Amino acid sequence: MATYHIQKVKTQRGITKYKCRVRERRSGSNTVDKAKTFANRASAVAWGNQEVERIESLLHGGVIPSKETIGDLIQLALESPYFATKRTMAYNLKLLLRYPISALSLNEFNDNDLVKHCLLRKEQDGVQPQTIAVEVSNLRAIFKKAKPLWKIAVDSRVFESAHQTLIFMGLIGKSARRSRRPDEDEIQQLVAGLKEREASYVSFIPFTDIFVFSVLTCMRIGEVCDIRWTDLNEIQRAVMVRNRKDPRKKSGNHQWVPLLGDSWNIIQRQPKNDERIFPYNARSVTAGFQRVRNSLGIEDLR
Repeated sequence: MATYHIQKVKTQRGITKYKCRVRERRSGSNTVDKAKTFANRASAVAWGNQEVERIESLLHGGVIPSKETIGDLIQLALESPYFATKRTMAYNLKLLLRYPISALSLNEFNDNDLVKHCLLRKEQDGVQPQTIAVEVSNLRAIFKKAKPLWKIAVDSRVFESAHQTLIFMGLIGKSARRSRRPDEDEIQQLVAGLKEREASYVSFIPFTDIFVFSVLTCMRIGEVCDIRWTDLNEIQRAVMVRNRKDPRKKSGNHQWVPLLGDSWNIIQRQPKNDERIFPYNARSVTAGFQRVRNSLGIEDLR
């Protein structure tokens, strides 16, 4: 990010002047470092602002924001169809609108502001480093796409600048790989608890079928609630799972999953009154499962 500094200097004749120095640190030998002296401070400041804006314009292209805030950029992202379909990202961006960081000027946002926000999330809200890392990554994503999508020139290097400090302070971290699966006793407890919930739940959701099917096929609840009758291969007894979650491949990761054991029978007893085999809101299913899990005191299981 280009910056300028004003220094008061005196000539050999004792006349006070103002020297403005503009710097833009870049990798290698491409660092910009230029200075100019003026008779008054106002002229030096004006030139400094002009040079910073020129350098940033050349570097980023697009329109350099003046009064726009981070919140304004987030709103643009939330109104965009490219971000609206990304459920977790949209949730995290909406969450940021509740914090002081959203009111900061895009033109003045710096690495210290980012560190302060992450510290606030940890100390005030008790959020884990892994969660903060995802939130920072989501914000960085809209900064990097601001120019090509909306012609807004913002500096995404703030995130690179703050990254090592955030790691050093323990504010961000990587998620541990989850491999925890329920044992046989836990499965029996959960099935009994889910059946009890089915009997008392107002809007019927076959929690037991969905849970057992998920365990047998190693599918996520979101994937289970998204498979369709047209994805079913009755000859091979398999179902196509579209866009399976994979950190190396964000989309197009379609896989055939064999329906072994009772998983085939579970599908066959579902009513065919919707294009989806399990036409239920994945969040509602997950919430119901979590309530039963918590009531049973089963920990570290998602």
